[in-house]
Amino acid sequence: MEQIPIIEGREQRKVLFRLLSYTKPHKRTIIFAFSILLLTTIGDIISPILVGKFIDDYLTPRNLTFEPLFMLGSIYLGIQIMNLFLSYIHLYKFQEIALKIIQRLRIDAFAKVQSLGLKYFDKTPAGSIVSRVTNDTEAILDMFISVLVTFVQGSFLMIGIFAAMFILDVKLSMFCLLILPLLLFIMFIYRKYSSVFYQDLRERLGQLNAKLSESLQGMGIIQVYRQEKRLRREFEDINEKHYGAGMKNIKIEGLLLRPAIDLVYVFALMVVLSFFGISSFDSPIEIGVVYVFVSYLDRFFEPVNNIMQRLSMFQQAIIAASRVFKLMDETEVAPQQKPADHTIIKGEIEFRHVSFSYDGKKDVLKDVSFKAKPGETVALVGHTGSGKSSIINLMMRFYEFDRGEILIDGKSIKHFSKGELRTNMGLVLQDPFLFYGTVKDNIKLHHQQLTDQDVQAAAEFVQANHFIEKLESGYDHLVVERGGAFSSGQRQLVAFARTIAANPRILVLDEATANIDTETEEAIQAALEKMRKGRTTIAIAHRLSTIQDAETILVLHQGEIVESGNHQELLAKKGLYHKMYLLQNGSAVSLENIV
Repeated sequence: MEQIPIIEGREQRKVLFRLLSYTKPHKRTIIFAFSILLLTTIGDIISPILVGKFIDDYLTPRNLTFEPLFMLGSIYLGIQIMNLFLSYIHLYKFQEIALKIIQRLRIDAFAKVQSLGLKYFDKTPAGSIVSRVTNDTEAILDMFISVLVTFVQGSFLMIGIFAAMFILDVKLSMFCLLILPLLLFIMFIYRKYSSVFYQDLRERLGQLNAKLSESLQGMGIIQVYRQEKRLRREFEDINEKHYGAGMKNIKIEGLLLRPAIDLVYVFALMVVLSFFGISSFDSPIEIGVVYVFVSYLDRFFEPVNNIMQRLSMFQQAIIAASRVFKLMDETEVAPQQKPADHTIIKGEIEFRHVSFSYDGKKDVLKDVSFKAKPGETVALVGHTGSGKSSIINLMMRFYEFDRGEILIDGKSIKHFSKGELRTNMGLVLQDPFLFYGTVKDNIKLHHQQLTDQDVQAAAEFVQANHFIEKLESGYDHLVVERGGAFSSGQRQLVAFARTIAANPRILVLDEATANIDTETEEAIQAALEKMRKGRTTIAIAHRLSTIQDAETILVLHQGEIVESGNHQELLAKKGLYHKMYLLQNGSAVSLENIV
């Protein structure tokens, strides 16, 4: 079993205090709820005293006068009814606060996920992220709703009970104090070991979610290559480890929670009864006082048992919160570095001696330099792994670079906010992503400034209107998750319409016509020709026929630009581009000669 990082006690306290910082906006409501809780606790402490008074003053001497008994009974019944009403109020308020806190925490966690750089998602399974934002926050909710209320109410009640016991008999109360070190020792041992087991349990749950998410996303490949048994074995292995971690928790809870506390309770009860038994040899013992002490002892251990039972939930919540905060503290975010106070006017792009590595060891781009002017198309060609997509990733600031410089309109790309960059860059990928919603929503992407007429005009511009208007609800047709009911070509057309509707100054095309039939491609190429006027276009191409009219074609090989020129110039050089062109046109050129 791989090692799970352990959260020490000091770190747990930091997590708890950070979690409690989310209560600041709800100070008034919390004070009100605690005030109600205090009144309920006072009622719980007074009730045994009233019963003891009834036993000693009325029942034992057989003084059953109606009026004082009626008054005593009315006070007792009134306290019970008041406690019932107040308990409802404070539980309602605490749960309301808890839901608001978790709502805020989930929004913060989701916002953090949205701000993370792609490098983080390259190394983190999606299911693990989902588990932190959903399962872990749900565990924190349980802590706020149940644990903190129980802890505070139990603390109030235990302090109040001890105060009342000292008022009744100081000597006996001192004997009862001997049980506190035992209780604290049990809590310490439980917290020490359960924190390790619960951390393991939460990690295994995250792994289960990650494996399930991976399996669902790759179900087609799993079934085609008959990987069901292998995935089932892997899932069973993780599930078995999750079961093992759960059983460790059950064992320690079974030993240190109820049984250990009950044993201490029996010991305390023996001390109290022995004290009264010995005292009875010297002087009479009031039955009511015995009842009050035994009742207080029982009421004292009731919150202790509740607290111990909630300790497991508390440990789960702290471990879950540490995972959520670890996500929120993630530093894989591209820094702005310089004031973002510039706007893109022309869209001229220049790379100056840019080198880049994803892992900090092997460069995927090596001293790349080129310029793309407005109205020009710069095409990037090369074999898989040559660095074409990396150029786009850096230009879009999906990843941060530290060697060389990328300029837009003569200014460093780091002088522009990400919002400014991505508003003015239209990106169309080879495999476009469609969101759940309508076709219209996927084209507008909820940009309020775009009207329905703009959406239709964009669809007509890229010839997407032909298939959209044939749909049952037209532009209001519902798109299922990832656009699974559409063909690859139809998804690509919607993506083109989305880009054109945004009217960007810079077009970035990543083999954007790869999934479109020849007839539609010709129509889109004509539309793109109009789009390119006055705009800078960066296009990745695998089919060289689609970029023959580009002003500049950059041929990349192992992260370096090895050739540059237009189509005719590159053919005349009879270099790598020429060999690629011959291969795509059916000429007898071996792959070894190309690479």
